[in-house]
Amino acid sequence: MPRRALVLGATGQIGRATVGRLAADGWRVDAVSRGSRPRVRWPAEWEVRTHHLDRADDAALRRLVGTGCDLLVDCLAYTSRDAVQLVSLGDGVGAAVVISTCMVYRGPEGGNFGGDVGAYPALPVPVREDQPCLSPDDHTYAGGKAAVEQVLLERAPFPVTVLRPGMVHGPHSATPREWYFVKRALDRRPVRLLAYGGAAGCHPSATPNLAELVRAAAARPHGPRVFNAGDPGPPTVREMAAAVDAALGRTSEAYLLDGGGAPGLGRTPWSLNHPLVMDMARAERELGYRPVCDYAASLPETVLWLRDRVRSADWPVAFPALARRWGRGAFAYAAEDRAVKAGQVRGVPLIAAGQT
Repeated sequence: MPRRALVLGATGQIGRATVGRLAADGWRVDAVSRGSRPRVRWPAEWEVRTHHLDRADDAALRRLVGTGCDLLVDCLAYTSRDAVQLVSLGDGVGAAVVISTCMVYRGPEGGNFGGDVGAYPALPVPVREDQPCLSPDDHTYAGGKAAVEQVLLERAPFPVTVLRPGMVHGPHSATPREWYFVKRALDRRPVRLLAYGGAAGCHPSATPNLAELVRAAAARPHGPRVFNAGDPGPPTVREMAAAVDAALGRTSEAYLLDGGGAPGLGRTPWSLNHPLVMDMARAERELGYRPVCDYAASLPETVLWLRDRVRSADWPVAFPALARRWGRGAFAYAAEDRAVKAGQVRGVPLIAAGQT
């Protein structure tokens, strides 16, 4: 009889990739979402059943788990309440994989990734899973994820695997960070302004790699345990910009800012004052994990999806959550041109990793 997996947040970018990877691996998957996104048509050869419910409805989730599921994948755990809800499912769950974030890591002086980018902590490069973490709270994104981790790692009655991705990327995101560079390439902008010299950045995590990590963890259901979840060979921000240009057949020049710039004027969605690079050795050693793709190889599918989404609607309509977060100031082309003309930034060739 096929193993049964239940995926919470199945229509989000991580959830879709995970449903597909598990179904292709022979799992019978219950794909759970609130139903607020367009209905997903899963391939007929996959054994996937769609369910619409609010994960805050404890009774509905308990009924869906029913007599038991071999694996529960939670892409929607943000607070201690969510974690307590999972714990309450008891022996109805064989094992769980829960998505956290690398933002739970704490700097050596207690710094965190909230507030101004210039005050972000300098973590070891690469950072391992035993790096100290934030104190749990249910008031901030990273603090909430830390709370989820604490409850599950200490109290779950079933094996739990926590995955800590960096900047998640791939199709079907409500807030696709790649649009920052894709729009500039589509608009044939000749320059890319990059804060902190385009060097430091947050480790990207492709959804196919995350889905493969879930599959690998499900194949070895032990715990409690924590794994980093980043792409191989994490690129610099400068290399990311060049990789997007290459995927769209464009060329441009990078103008590098010595400092942090400003939102829309050099400060990209990945820009950090210090690099955040995750050590992937533990997942490779303990799970036999091997990545599916690197950052550049993942881009064609994402770019195709982005282009399709904006073909019939302006980008703030296509991505309203992104528009609320960024505003149109993220594409302040006139301000970029003034900075270049005034000599406030230095120009260098924009070269992707592996190019000469």
